[in-house]
Amino acid sequence: MARPAAVQQSGAARPGRAADGDAEADGSGRQGTVRQRILTAATRLFAEKGFESTSVQEVVEAAGVTKGAMYHYFGSKDDLLYEVYARVLRMQTARLDALATTDAPLDVRIHDAAADVVVTSVDNLDDTVIFFRSMHMLPAEKQTEIRAERRRYHEHFRDMVVEGQRTGAFRADVPADLVVDYFFGAVHHLGFWYHADGPLSGAQIGRHFADMLLAGLRPGADDRDPSGSRAPALDHSLDPAPTPRRSRP
Repeated sequence: MARPAAVQQSGAARPGRAADGDAEADGSGRQGTVRQRILTAATRLFAEKGFESTSVQEVVEAAGVTKGAMYHYFGSKDDLLYEVYARVLRMQTARLDALATTDAPLDVRIHDAAADVVVTSVDNLDDTVIFFRSMHMLPAEKQTEIRAERRRYHEHFRDMVVEGQRTGAFRADVPADLVVDYFFGAVHHLGFWYHADGPLSGAQIGRHFADMLLAGLRPGADDRDPSGSRAPALDHSLDPAPTPRRSRP
């Protein structure tokens, strides 16, 4: 797998960067809440060493806290891995909720939501790559829980596509589920190739992705099958992207 983008650590979260709690300084000058510092340290170590090769002791030493403090917030290292991604998904879900319910035209809402999920994925790329690489190590119930949360996110996005198909704003020959699978497959693949020092910023990539999505959704001469009927909806779950495999740079 291509190396993940370098972990960017900051005392204050950027817009679109997952964070937990308000920043605060302790006696040592460290920034952030104890919980946030633990998550930041865990993210860096999981990215550098891998989840399975990182010990709880290494996490607490890097965060400058005691094991007791860590276990106050997280019951296990599995809980840390879960939260690394869950906090990103919560943030993205809240942003989608806000974008989907504005008074803007549907095509603008879709474009804004599509661009936003790319930008926030890039801003939190290490968190996402770490999780997909190590998700299979979580207990089955945790895997089920995170899949259900992400499915709800995808379904909310899909509802906007369905709305456009119902009103004639979008082509109706392609199932909305397939549109969502196709788009988010590309989003989840960002960790394989994106680098912060590349020629395009996250915002630029987000605009390109959103432009391509809308271009594919707009009605055209071939937007219906030969029988003139709409394509049936797909009946399958939106499972996570496959665990990335390492490859030589």
